[in-house]
Amino acid sequence: MNKVAILIETKNGELKQSNFGVITAAHGDDHELYALLLDVSGAEHKATLEANGIRKVVEIASDEGPFPWNPVIWSKAVVNAMQHFGINTLLGLTSAHGKELLPRIAAQLDAPLVMDCTAVNLTNHTIEKSQYSGRTTAILQTCGAHHIYGIRPNAITPQTRSETAELISFAAEVDSPALTVREIKQTGAGGIDLTEADVIISGGRGMVNPENFSILRNCAEQIGAAVGASRVAVDAGWVPHSMQVGQTGATVSPKVYIACGISGSVQHFAGMKTSGMIIAINTDPDAAINKRCDYFAVADLFEVVPLLASKLKAHEG
Repeated sequence: MNKVAILIETKNGELKQSNFGVITAAHGDDHELYALLLDVSGAEHKATLEANGIRKVVEIASDEGPFPWNPVIWSKAVVNAMQHFGINTLLGLTSAHGKELLPRIAAQLDAPLVMDCTAVNLTNHTIEKSQYSGRTTAILQTCGAHHIYGIRPNAITPQTRSETAELISFAAEVDSPALTVREIKQTGAGGIDLTEADVIISGGRGMVNPENFSILRNCAEQIGAAVGASRVAVDAGWVPHSMQVGQTGATVSPKVYIACGISGSVQHFAGMKTSGMIIAINTDPDAAINKRCDYFAVADLFEVVPLLASKLKAHEG
């Protein structure tokens, strides 16, 4: 039976919900699933992981305890674990962490790597991912002794699959003489990773100036949403590039995407077309995004968004 590993990501000691879509992508009767954890207790999360189809929960650590974040050390530790357990396929999130780790792991194993996958077939090693600004979907097949895949967060709906998991501790002896992580700073959309957000509210040219993005942030706070932006807003210097959604920014798949004052260029649409529901607010009834959304309000965002925020706040109260 083939062994498939899932590189589990956490935030503040909790499993990221987007992990479960990756685990679902790996479900199959011809292989068993390993969960690789590097910074949390496996015992604490064993019940949740086995309820989603994991059979082996592997705690990877040094003799002194969990490894602090260092992409060189983490990638070496994962490679050691894969070689020790005979794992030939690894799946992870196409997230900030995933983009740091998966390419390093693939390079060390001399393995093919495909990022931003929206579907995988681990029996014949084929994957699906969008190409050419989302105009088409490519089906690619990888060959080799190992296979590394990055799954687009929220692209696959999680499905439970009950298993009985075994908890395993694995001690890895690795170091990082060439890289030392001294400080980690969180920037961007209010501490919420755009690629993993369930709800995103984005602003474009219609925001007029950087100060007006506070309107979106206020609304986002009511529902735990992330705040994004179009390339126009980023190029104008209104917000940092970490908030950009689109072909040259982040590719996102939230349950709800709210576009405020965004015309809807092909490049922007390529980055959010897989959203579950797209809502647009624009004073231009002929804006391109009108043809690509589920709901469109021909209205002034400076009236609609504050009203939406107040209604959400009242509902929460």
